[in-house]
Amino acid sequence: MADSPTRRGGWHAAIFIIFVEFGERFAYLGIASNLVIYLIHVLHVPDTTAVKIVNTWFGVSALFPLLGAFIADSYLGRFKTILFSSLIYLLQKGWWSLGFGLVSGVLALSLAVFLLGIKKYRKEGPAGSPFTRLAQVFVAASRKWRVKDTLNNNNYCYEEMDHTENPHIHAPKFHTLLHTHHYRFLDKAMIIDEVDATSKTRDPWRLCSVTQVEELKLVLRLLPIWLCCIMFTVVQAQGHTYFIKQGDTMDRSIGPNLLVPAAVIQGLVGIIILCAVPTYDRVFLPLARKFTGNPTGITVLQRIGVGLFLSIFTMVVAALVEAKRVGVARDHGLLDNPKAVIPMRIWWLLPQYIITGVSDAFTIVGLQELFYDQMPEGIRSMGAALYISIIGVGNFASIAIIDIVVAITLRVGGPWLGLNINRAHLDYFYWVLAVLSALSLCAYLWLSKVFEYKKVDVVETSNQLSLSEINHNHNHNHGV
Repeated sequence: MADSPTRRGGWHAAIFIIFVEFGERFAYLGIASNLVIYLIHVLHVPDTTAVKIVNTWFGVSALFPLLGAFIADSYLGRFKTILFSSLIYLLQKGWWSLGFGLVSGVLALSLAVFLLGIKKYRKEGPAGSPFTRLAQVFVAASRKWRVKDTLNNNNYCYEEMDHTENPHIHAPKFHTLLHTHHYRFLDKAMIIDEVDATSKTRDPWRLCSVTQVEELKLVLRLLPIWLCCIMFTVVQAQGHTYFIKQGDTMDRSIGPNLLVPAAVIQGLVGIIILCAVPTYDRVFLPLARKFTGNPTGITVLQRIGVGLFLSIFTMVVAALVEAKRVGVARDHGLLDNPKAVIPMRIWWLLPQYIITGVSDAFTIVGLQELFYDQMPEGIRSMGAALYISIIGVGNFASIAIIDIVVAITLRVGGPWLGLNINRAHLDYFYWVLAVLSALSLCAYLWLSKVFEYKKVDVVETSNQLSLSEINHNHNHNHGV
């Protein structure tokens, strides 16, 4: 006897997924928070090389899921390093074997729990690649590049019903996307020419629906926004690389016997996010509604923009704090001793971590909402994968910027990012990131003004129009 629907899927299955996600985040972020310290202190890798290795590790980890486009949005990742304070303490006390062993144990336990829930999962058959549907629009438009644009005559536009509807249900509702005027060269894919009019069946590689064309337009409209947010993730990447290296040189003591690991301060970012998200919903949005008159307070693009602006502020504050740290090292004659503890408390880094957390609550949550809501319904997993891929590309972009900065500064003077962080000019590097982030924000603001949100129309029909009926209407209206 098959399991009833109430026993499969839903929270019956979600509890197992949550547990395995907890284990995965515990292992991933526990290692990520300490990797740069492990490379520098244990493997004795030069600072700049260690930072590039960590960025590569983050980049590959974030980009790899894009291959399957199978990323699930989850606020569990918002906990970040709060979950890993004890793990961080073990690793940075030098107990690396015990720390990595703990990670392996948690992963093994979470995998076991995941396998226990196999009978609870709802299994669905493959629905085909979402890229095929998008590729058909490109091919159909290219095959009809000679066809004249006839947007003023709606009889030339082909539309289809949503195939997910049950044809036996009377007057089902289906969703169609309304036509927009961006990327008009793609509209040729939905125009019925003489070949389509005389065909008995629709060739999907030659004739596409309005909704299908608009789905591709949705993806193309999101790509520029995606590109403008790369610098945001470059800034975020400093939190698990150079920010930790800064903290590792500072006074981390609490009392006479307790030494705070440099990476543990990242846990404050998670705390800030957990506080910022409900504050945004309960305090900021009601106030914004009074000023804007918008039921949502501010749009999702405005929310992302606020986070992008705050990321610039993050780099400005980080640059000023780094200049202060180097100044203290100079005053105490420690510029040539990079391993010495500078008499400056690690809590000076707290402002840049706080701003990082607040900007994350605006931009990252906004990107999740934008890419999920504005993507076509059939490929929302691809939208989630595109969102997470920004993190990966941002880490690789950080490597490229480091290489460029090092190459240029070597030619014009001393390197800004060298072996000795006290003699380097990390504050100048932060200013470069601030300028690049400002330029990226300017491009984003322009794109936001011309961005067109998805327009959906709900239609009721008793059955699905066939191509022959469309051809009949086409011939009738044009005297064929």
